[in-house]
Amino acid sequence: MPRAATDSIEAILRDVAERVATRVSGAISRHVGELVRERLQAELANGAGRRAPAARRRRPRGAITRWTADVRARRVPKFVIEATGIDTKKKIVAKYGPSATFEKGKPLPRPKG
Repeated sequence: MPRAATDSIEAILRDVAERVATRVSGAISRHVGELVRERLQAELANGAGRRAPAARRRRPRGAITRWTADVRARRVPKFVIEATGIDTKKKIVAKYGPSATFEKGKPLPRPKG
């Protein structure tokens, strides 16, 4: 295909790149389609897709025997509520301090000064 003398090298390269991309993209899409088809056939032959996978079960939580009233604590355990009579973390921190540790069956920590 003869080119005019006014065509720049950039225009020629852009034109060639577009043609190559058009040819290659068609071949890639056909190849990907074949791979997907083969994979689906293999999975259907192995019995996949018959039922949904079982949901992961969480491990049951163990009993809490030690608790520290820190910033990351989400809830106050029942044994701390029963021992102190206080039901919120903020009130416990205000009375006992931010690093007070409570253990089940042991005496309460000393209130802060």
